[in-house]
Amino acid sequence: MALPYLEAVLCFMILMYIFETYLDIRQHRALKLPTLPKPLVGVISGEKFERSRAYSLDKSKFHFVHEAVTILMDITILYYIVLPWFWKKSGELATNVGLNAENEIIHTLAFLAGVMVWSQITDLPFSLYSTFVIEAKHGFNKQTIWLFIRDMIKGILLSILFGPPIVAAIIIIVQNGGPYVAIYLWGFMFALSLLMMTIYPIVIAPLFNKFTPLPEGVLREKIEKLAASLNFPLKKLFVVDGSTRSSHSNAYMYGFFKNKRIVLYDTLIQQCSNEDEIVSVIAHELGHWKLSHTVYSFVAVQLLMFLQFGGYTLVRNSKELFESFGFEDQPVIIGLIIFQHTIIPVQHLLSFCLNLVSRAFEFQADAFAKNLGYAPQLRASLVKLQEENLSAMNTDPWYSAYHYSHPPLVERLSALEDSDSKKED
Repeated sequence: MALPYLEAVLCFMILMYIFETYLDIRQHRALKLPTLPKPLVGVISGEKFERSRAYSLDKSKFHFVHEAVTILMDITILYYIVLPWFWKKSGELATNVGLNAENEIIHTLAFLAGVMVWSQITDLPFSLYSTFVIEAKHGFNKQTIWLFIRDMIKGILLSILFGPPIVAAIIIIVQNGGPYVAIYLWGFMFALSLLMMTIYPIVIAPLFNKFTPLPEGVLREKIEKLAASLNFPLKKLFVVDGSTRSSHSNAYMYGFFKNKRIVLYDTLIQQCSNEDEIVSVIAHELGHWKLSHTVYSFVAVQLLMFLQFGGYTLVRNSKELFESFGFEDQPVIIGLIIFQHTIIPVQHLLSFCLNLVSRAFEFQADAFAKNLGYAPQLRASLVKLQEENLSAMNTDPWYSAYHYSHPPLVERLSALEDSDSKKED
């Protein structure tokens, strides 16, 4: 008698949807509160609060619809054994165009091509509504429909360029890896992640945005001085034209070893009142580097990846598992898809744990910037970014604990004030 793997997966999916919808409802109620949290009264303007509240509620309503449609489609595809049918039809299509569907790599690429087309069709209405209705309504969307389509086409072309060799390599490794397949898979993905971290900011990101050196001036001098004081090996300092697509703001750094780069969104420069507020944001980011948060995060991701591959090798030869999902044979890519579904509870638990660690890192980076003397500027920049991005002012504690990788503004300001109080004591 075959074990009910499919039924268990569907049960887990439904239970997780119910739990996360409960959290979404709690957050929606928090967003509807008509007043600011007490710590933000007099800090956030009433006009900004009302705009933030309206924006957050619109996104929340959209999220309910999107998640309901997504879970309905996912359950339908699994329950009605659509994946095996799609796998069979993709092989027939490959044969009809003169390709050898007996070759698992060719069959898999045909299958993934169909999945990509399906994903584009089902995701497009939601992407269009989010971008050109919600984001536009609240003043964030800056891109035209042509730019949206151009970005989508570029993304598809990049998938076509990079996808086949990566998929082929994974299949070959699994077919020939023997008892060490988990190690080989992890080694390949580790090398691939390093490669992508190297070429993405240099080759791929410039396909979507324009990166220009930060002009000479006070801001550049202050950032370079801060980097030098921390022995941060800053090689290049860029401004990215994020305003061509959105008025949301950000800043980040990247690079290996002695070749570090910092990128500022032009919207960040426009929104902050003075250079010191911008520098305080950079001080926070440099805190992540100085405290080795990026290294710890990278190691954690690699460890989890290795454990996942290890788990996959334990179930990849389970004929009962594949039969439970309607498959007679055991293709590599299907095994990976099924395995990802079977560990849904574990994935959510790990995601929650990673968010806990990430929030702790954010508090530490804030404290690092404060210790450099940027506490007032960091408070001002956090408030300004919260206002300009219309981020949620009222948050449900359960929802934020489960979903947020960054602490809510109230908690960050409180932590900065507490550290100041302890210093005075």
